[in-house]
Amino acid sequence: MSLIWTLIVGGVIGAVAGAITSRDLPAGWIGNIIAGLVGSWIGQSLLGSWGPIVGGMAIVPAIIGAVILVIVVSWIFSKQKA
Repeated sequence: MSLIWTLIVGGVIGAVAGAITSRDLPAGWIGNIIAGLVGSWIGQSLLGSWGPIVGGMAIVPAIIGAVILVIVVSWIFSKQKA
């Protein structure tokens, strides 16, 4: 059950990051989950674990990390299309 909860929280964090940046992630909801999980790792590595923790992820640093990840990924994909 813990893995499922972590994937759900990761998906929500990725969706929130996509909504904040107004950019779509590739791969739909799988992209949201990946962005949430990787963004959580980035955010907690850079900012530490503070604020509310849900599903093993500190929410505020996770969202900040996911926003950074979404911006970088969308920038890379926009460069490939040009």
